[in-house]
Order: sequence, then structure tokens, then C-alpha cells
Amino acid sequence: MFGLHYRLEKHGMALVLGIIFVASIGGLVEIAPLFTIDETVEDAPDMRLYTPLEVAGRNIYIREGCYACHSQMIRTLRDEVERYGPYSLAVESKYDHPMQWGSKRTGPDLARIGGKYSDEWQVTHLIDPRAVVPQSIMPSYRFLATTALRTDDLGLHLKALSRVGVPYTDDMIANATKDAIAQAGADGSEGLSSRYGDATQARVFDGNPGRVTEMDALVAYLQILGRLTDAAHANSQPAEE
Repeated sequence: MFGLHYRLEKHGMALVLGIIFVASIGGLVEIAPLFTIDETVEDAPDMRLYTPLEVAGRNIYIREGCYACHSQMIRTLRDEVERYGPYSLAVESKYDHPMQWGSKRTGPDLARIGGKYSDEWQVTHLIDPRAVVPQSIMPSYRFLATTALRTDDLGLHLKALSRVGVPYTDDMIANATKDAIAQAGADGSEGLSSRYGDATQARVFDGNPGRVTEMDALVAYLQILGRLTDAAHANSQPAEE
């Protein structure tokens, strides 16, 4: 084996071809599953889009590194399903760029956290985690409640997402700022539900009316996790032992 390697090192072209061959094996393993993507991603006719406020909350979630301690992928194992709910489906992440599956759980999985706790609980937990979970080692995010959310660039965020396949319309992009403010309960917008559906959650998420904060956005995002589609519940099967 070493003799072959030494001989390859003396012939540059042979070494290059060998490197290409070995690298192509890894590439093939990654690319081949994409040819069956239509068969592996489930149908979800009821799948809805993140609203501008939820997109802003997701950006904050990523900015603060929440993914480093919380995954958003429930595996097909009985203990996970019994603890968190139906295992995650690929279609649930179809509009996530980047996806938040994660690979480490210092804290619990958040794939089904939407609606599990009240807005008040979420706000209290983010301000002082140990007030509701005494054993928590999560840092405080108190500053989110006093930091005004930037909304003037949300149309650009939606436009960028539309470039990678998220079906935001021109109307959604043009009204992104207004819709974010409306969803946080700071102002009315008749078009919010018509653009994003009657199930859109619109209220004062942080408990303080009259302003839109980063806390509003993050709580709005957390409250929609696992609720963009009912596909996981409709397609749930017995978990593996």
C-alpha cells in the first residue's frame, strides 16, 4: 500500500487523478440522494410561510446562536417521540434557509415548541431562564425586551428568501414592514391574514403594546415552530424501539 502511495507521489498526474477519484466517492454519496428528492420529501398542501415578524425572529434565533444548544429535529426513536412529539419530516424544513436541525442538545429540542407554553412563559424564560426552569444553564436574553426591532429591511429579507425558492409574492415583499408591525399588535393591517392565512398569530407577544421589540419577533418565531403544517401529525407512525 505504501509502495503504491510512494509511486503516485512521484507521478503528479497520477496523484491528481487519484485525488479526484477518492473525492468523487464522497461527492457521489452526497449528490445521489438528490435524484430521489421528490420521493423523499412529503407533500404538505397546508404548508404556510413564515411571516416577516417570524423571519425576523428566526434571524435573531440564529444571531444569538440558539442552534448551538437546541436542535429542531426529532428522530424516529420512541423516547424522542414520547418526549417531544411526532418525529420531524423533511417538508417541515423546506422553507428554512439555513435549516436548524442541529447536532447537539444542551437544551431540549424545539421542533414542536410552538404553542406548548404561553407568550408570558416564553418572555419570562428568555429574560430569566431560572425563574421557570431552576436547573437551566441558559443565559439571559433580557436585552431583547428593550431592543427595538428593525423592520425597514424585512422586505429585503423576504426578497432574498424568494431567490432561493421560498414563494413570497411581490405583495408580501412590499408589505413586509407593515405586516410585521401589525402581527406584533402595534398597528392594524387588514392584509396580514389575507397574505399569510387566517391562522396567523397576531398579538402583543412581549406583553408591552405600542412598540415592536426583538422579543416580539423571537417569541413569534418560537410559537410557530412545528405549526407551519400538520403533515407530521397526519403522517405519524409508530416510532422505532
